[in-house]
Amino acid sequence: MIKFQYNKTSLQTLDKQLKVRERALPTIKSKESALRMEVTHTKEEVIILNEKFEKEIKSYENMVALWSDFPSDLVCVKDVRLSTKKIAGVVVPVLAGLDFDVKLFSLFNSPQWTADGIELLKDLAQIGIEMEFSKMKLEMLEYARKKTTQKVNLFEKVQIPGYKEAIIKIKRYMEDEQSLSKASQKIMRHNQEKQKMKEEETNI
Repeated sequence: MIKFQYNKTSLQTLDKQLKVRERALPTIKSKESALRMEVTHTKEEVIILNEKFEKEIKSYENMVALWSDFPSDLVCVKDVRLSTKKIAGVVVPVLAGLDFDVKLFSLFNSPQWTADGIELLKDLAQIGIEMEFSKMKLEMLEYARKKTTQKVNLFEKVQIPGYKEAIIKIKRYMEDEQSLSKASQKIMRHNQEKQKMKEEETNI
């Protein structure tokens, strides 16, 4: 509900607010469209990473009988390096890289596949963490997209029509007031002329 008064100041304020929204609307619509595209793209990214992760897990499961010989503390994630980037005005986290801590192991006393096992665990960690980042990015983009869509709807369906309607009401009121004022001035002048004529007739 747009609040206004039937005067020139209120009319100027509403007109200014209307112009601000009309100028901003194409930019907001463009942002919404860009966010929509990014959401679709990120959803696809999550699906691809999920499929990749499932594939790696199957490789892991195929070697499950051998993993009992694999030291559980041989490899671990030491550091997750982060960066950020702007997507359609939204700052999202980006995985810049992973640092692993691999303990020294004896090539003679360890199973032949130990080096392959280390690489497999690194790949699993990389894909798993990338997937979490993509899900986080998707959540943030979805939230921003919903907020932007709400703003587009607010401007397009509520505020812009509301301001236009209020401006028309004020203009009509002011026009009616002006017409009434002119009419009353005309009546006053007519009455003054009649009075003057009467006075002149009395003086004759």
